[in-house]
Order: sequence, then structure tokens, then C-alpha cells
Amino acid sequence: MRGYFAVGTDGISKPMNLGNLLRIAHAFGASFFFTIAGRVKLADAISDTSDAAGHLPIYQFPGLDDLRLPQGCELIGVEITDEAVELPSFRHPLRAAYIFGSERLSLSPAAVSRCRHVVKIPTRFSINVGMAGAIVLYDRMLTLSNFAERPLRPGGPAKAALPPAASWGKPIIRSGNGANAPGRGK
Repeated sequence: MRGYFAVGTDGISKPMNLGNLLRIAHAFGASFFFTIAGRVKLADAISDTSDAAGHLPIYQFPGLDDLRLPQGCELIGVEITDEAVELPSFRHPLRAAYIFGSERLSLSPAAVSRCRHVVKIPTRFSINVGMAGAIVLYDRMLTLSNFAERPLRPGGPAKAALPPAASWGKPIIRSGNGANAPGRGK
């Protein structure tokens, strides 16, 4: 996949949700993970069975003003708002940090105002933060990776036909003492 991405939370308070989102970020290949004003310890995130903290950097920022992202990295809020772009219509930037809100309060207005883009998943109601993370990262992977085009009919892509086996003709057998062999002069 081209570019890089990070995943973060704004005020997360449930250890299972933090662990799920950490594991999902790790599974999809996040470059780093971050929390802003997290109200739960990483050690309590026991649902992270992949041990993401042992495999990718995790930054904990006390507040939104403390958040630091790499140069050129765009902050993308994931939130249900009237102004948010629906995820299937969104083009992911190559360098992005996706931020998800807390379970009860969503993204803070200050976090939304700091985001370069805000996207929403077109569902009938709010879903779990870990599930939202999986959907957003899956969409990123689909749109920025080099997968084969989907076929017109149900099923996977047709297997490419193998080229015909090489045919070189019969082997040339040389005999004699070499004086009369082809390529030898007199």
C-alpha cells in the first residue's frame, strides 16, 4: 500500500474499545497509534491480542493542543455530521492520521475543527469504534493498494491464461572428430 497512516482516539474511555482499535490498526499496518486525553491505560486494553504496543509506536497526548503529526500528514476525523463526506465518496490522502471519538461523546468540536477532512460511514446509526476503524482502514486499503479489478460476474478474478510452453525444436547432435563439425573451418 502506498503512503502511510496512523490511527488515534479522542478521549476513549473503554479498555475493550481501545484494545480492539489498537489491534485493527496493527492488522492493517498502521505506522503509529495515538491517544488524546485518553481515560484508560494501554495495559488495560486486553482485547489487543496482537500486542500492537510491542510492534508500533504509541503516542499519548494529554490534550488536542499537544498533538504532533509528521509534516504533510493530514488529520482525518471519523464522525457522523451533516458536513462529513460519506466514506465511499472519499479519496484518502497518502499520508493520513485517522482520529475516532470516544464512545459516548464522539469527536470533540475542537478535534473536528482541527481535521483537514471529516468522513462518515453511511450506516443507519452509530457503530462501535473498533468496527468503524476496521471499515475505514479496509476502505483505505482497497483504494490505495494494487488489487485486481473486480470481475463483472460474481466470484474472484479469472485466472490469467498461462503462455504456451516454449518450443525450441529437436536438439542438434554433433558427431565426428570435430573437423567436419558445423562452424569449423578447414
